[in-house]
Amino acid sequence: QVQLVESGGGLVQAGGSLRLSCAASTSIFSINDMAWYRQAPGKQRELVAGITSGGSTNYVDSVKGRFTISRDNAKNTVYLQMNSLKPEDTAVYYCRGIFYGYIYWGQGTQVTVSS
Repeated sequence: QVQLVESGGGLVQAGGSLRLSCAASTSIFSINDMAWYRQAPGKQRELVAGITSGGSTNYVDSVKGRFTISRDNAKNTVYLQMNSLKPEDTAVYYCRGIFYGYIYWGQGTQVTVSS
């Protein structure tokens, strides 16, 4: 069983920044792709950013140039640096990983951006 534990959410004014962290309880973290998703009230969960085991990244168009996904394999942790936050970024953010052929999700962390 793998656990993903997120932290770093909170309330911030528009234009501000937050950094989310997701720590994984597995020794095979480094060979797996990781991703951040978000779900706003009344909307479907959407992929925000992904990072491969080799460090390649991809982003949804709405966050390109503002968000940066990164990983520290020594700490089994993936990060999401969020800058220039907008009210429309308000959502619960989830970390996702696939280990041993199974999809694992974190518990989610709330990000609220006030205008």
